[in-house]
Amino acid sequence: MKRKSIILIAVIMMFSLIMTGCGSKEYPQGGQITVIIPKSPGGGTDITARGLIQYMKEHAEGATFVPTNKPDGNGVTGMVETANAKKDGYTLGMVTVELAMFPHLDRSPVTYEDFIPIAAPIADPAAVIVPVDAPYQTLQEFIDYAKAHPGELQVGNSGTGAIWHLAAVAMEDQFGIELTHVPYSEGTAPSIAAVVGGHIDAVMSSPSAAKAQVDAGALKILAVMADERTDIFPEVPTFKELGFDFSIRAWAALVAPKDTPEEIVDYLVTAAQATVNDPAFKEYLSKQGISPVDITGDEVYKMMEADHKYYGELLKMVDVQ
Repeated sequence: MKRKSIILIAVIMMFSLIMTGCGSKEYPQGGQITVIIPKSPGGGTDITARGLIQYMKEHAEGATFVPTNKPDGNGVTGMVETANAKKDGYTLGMVTVELAMFPHLDRSPVTYEDFIPIAAPIADPAAVIVPVDAPYQTLQEFIDYAKAHPGELQVGNSGTGAIWHLAAVAMEDQFGIELTHVPYSEGTAPSIAAVVGGHIDAVMSSPSAAKAQVDAGALKILAVMADERTDIFPEVPTFKELGFDFSIRAWAALVAPKDTPEEIVDYLVTAAQATVNDPAFKEYLSKQGISPVDITGDEVYKMMEADHKYYGELLKMVDVQ
């Protein structure tokens, strides 16, 4: 009897070890991973997210990624749904820079602290984009025109209180001008279409979002709010070199809900690190007019935390109502 007990215990221990080994390989085990994109199809965030998961599956063996767009509420709906999803690694989300802003405006119940960051493959500066035949050829001419015609220039953005709206408000504060803000809560793509169609006079957006229209000769970029010129438009000056030392960038980061198991997060971060450094993925972004960055793991968290503090202070100085 004693010998049988020893054998039984040995069998149980062996089975436990086998199951433990299998457990480490369970995720994702061919499971479908939903990636919530809080923006409309066609914009920079959407293009980046879809490209990221397309190439990430090459570095995440057994994973199947399925994108789903949820742009309602300027993206808040999608970010909240991501935060409230099961902590099992099968629902991820692309949060955007608005996550650092909306909590200060009482427009979002979630903050960067509700997520575990995986990777941020994009961090684009704001750009002043106008029709190619607009009566201003430089940023200074745009500012001078706005001063001479207060409230006349209609400037589109991706939603009231969103990053591009805040960029335009910061311009008003910086230059002492008055613009009429036209929000497109469905996202960046509709605002770009509106300026191409002549429905508005200008749009604040990322340079990458307008690349196709700029290349086609329909739009032009007057300047970007960055410390350095962008790789995709090296001929476009920065605000800083024109003598205006402030910058605003829009990032998008793949995240998991807070309290997702560490081993799952490690698996995803490893796959994401390989992806953002994959030449094929970088080429994909470049062809889309997006300058790739390779911020992953804890570095993403630091960026999100820093911007949360930055916009908390900035929003005290400007009126976005």
